[in-house]
This record gives sequence, C-alpha cells and structure tokens, in this order.
Amino acid sequence: MIRVGILGATGYTGLELLRILKNHPSVRITYLSSKSFVGKSMTEVYPHSLEETTLEDIDVERLKKECDVVFMALHAGLSYEIARELPNLKIVDLGADFRFDDPQVYEKWYGKKLEGYDPEGRVYGLPEIHREKIRNARIVGNPGCYPTSVILALAPLLREGLVEERVFVVDSKSGVSGAGRKESLEYMFSEVNENLKPYSVIFHRHVPEMEQELSKISGRDVKVVFTPHLVPMTRGILSTIYVKTSESVEKIHELYVGFYEKEPFVHVLPLGVYPSAKWCYGSNHAFIGMQKDERTSTLVLTCAIDNLVKGASGQAVQNMNIMFGIDETVGLEHKPIYP
Repeated sequence: MIRVGILGATGYTGLELLRILKNHPSVRITYLSSKSFVGKSMTEVYPHSLEETTLEDIDVERLKKECDVVFMALHAGLSYEIARELPNLKIVDLGADFRFDDPQVYEKWYGKKLEGYDPEGRVYGLPEIHREKIRNARIVGNPGCYPTSVILALAPLLREGLVEERVFVVDSKSGVSGAGRKESLEYMFSEVNENLKPYSVIFHRHVPEMEQELSKISGRDVKVVFTPHLVPMTRGILSTIYVKTSESVEKIHELYVGFYEKEPFVHVLPLGVYPSAKWCYGSNHAFIGMQKDERTSTLVLTCAIDNLVKGASGQAVQNMNIMFGIDETVGLEHKPIYP
C-alpha cells in the first residue's frame, strides 16, 4: 500500500486529489495539510468529502515517517523548499517549481529564486511524452492545465516536423476553477456569469512552459502567442491552435490516430467531429479534433480537458502510478460526467 500525503489539501486541486485517491485501491492517505484550516477536520471544511482526517500544518519529520509519496499543491516557491528537506520521498508537485529546465526562466515568470536548483533532478510529468523518464523519477513537475491541452494537441505534428513556422497562435477558454479557491471580485458570480473575457494576454505564466516543451519535441526553438479566456463554467479547458502545414488533413489525422493509439486517456476524434469541454467533466480524458482551411494551408487543432483532472490532479495520480510501477489508469477509470 502506498502511503500518500497531500500538502494544500483544501484547494481545488488538493480536494480533487483526495476524491481520486480515496478510490485508489493501492493508496492509503496518511497526511493532509492545509495552512488555512489547521486543526479542523476535512469534513468541517468540505462536508461532502466524508473525510474525518484532521488537517495539519506541514511537518517535514512526520512526512518522512508517514509517507512514500507527497503531492504538493502549494504557492510558488514553497514546494521547492519542502522538497529539499525530503530527499528520500517521491514527490509530485502540482505547482510550477519543478516544471522548468532553466531556473532563471522560472524566476523571471514567477518572481521566486530557486537556490541550488538541479534541472536533472526532476522530470516534466506529461506521461504521453515523458513516460519512460517518469518511471525512474523521484520528483515530477506536474504540467499546467493549459500546457497539457496545447502540448497534447501539437506533439505529433511537431515530432514529425510537419509545420512551416516557429510561432503558434493559441486561443484557450477555461472554467473559473482554474483560478483556484480564493475570494476575488473578478471571480464573483455576477462578474463571471454570462460573460467572456481574455486575461493575461501574451504574458500568461504558462507560456514559457509551453515553449520549453514544444521546442524539445520539435528539436528547434518555437514561440507561442497565447490568449486565455475566462468563461462562465466551473470546469474545463478548450484550446484552439492554428498551424500552417502543407500536409493534407487526412494524413495528419492518420498520424494522430497512430501517435495516440495506445494512450488510455487521449482520444483523436473522427474528422468533422470537434471536442466539447463537457465531454471531459470529472475525468482524466482528453479529446482532440482537427480541420484544415485549404485556402490558407491552416490546420486548426482543438483539444478539450478537465482542468482539475487531466489538467492537474488526475494527471498527478497518473504520474504517481507510473512512478510506482502501477497500471497508470488505476484510480482514474471513471468516465466523464454528462450532462
């Protein structure tokens, strides 16, 4: 039985981790922490969780004794400091501290300095791309939600070198839960309901993460022009990417079907069928669709995921399964909730 600790258990990603892991046959949850609710039981914060465990402050010595793996859903910089004190535990970080090869890129975009950062000591945790490295990793930097949808959508095309440019235009829509569980005027019901707005245009923190991974896949430096939008739904991401290519959409579709043929969570839709964010609700599944405008040689790729599952906690559990040599679908078999 794998002993699991969750740091930041009362945020949306922490709560989603708890939901998934409570149904995982190989897991026993031994430690839950929450800075905001120390001393309270999980049921006091979330009665529906039916979890009586008392929420603790972060105690490194107890983590060493009581856990085999620790999931960290914490503020930027904090996961890195705690991980340095846990040299013998496996770690899946749902924040950005272990996503970057270059700590200076992280410092520029997140405003935190990571002293003594070893880029070789962690793996970027997108299983469909880095599965073999994840198997032997001690620390996994779980991908961001937007990058997950964008990288999955572009990876087959870039790996085969079937694009004519190095700049990709990405338009993404996300539900409000992507902002986390916090009090803020801009996320109030009356501000979000029946509304649609862009935010962090060009300068979203997920841009360098996308560029890092897409550049590695393509073997050359690429750039992303990224515009995220907030839409009035709780969960879900739908990303649309525009790419110039001379290949026919039929050949590209065949490539994608082959690339993801053995992937349990990524589904390439038939030509003419496009994904809906609702199809992913509450699940670890991703759906990819495509069409090509022959007049302009522009391929339009679309990818839908649940931002809290494949975009965060579900992918984190998928990574844990791989790290411990378990079938990666265990605990993640549940299908999307619809409608």
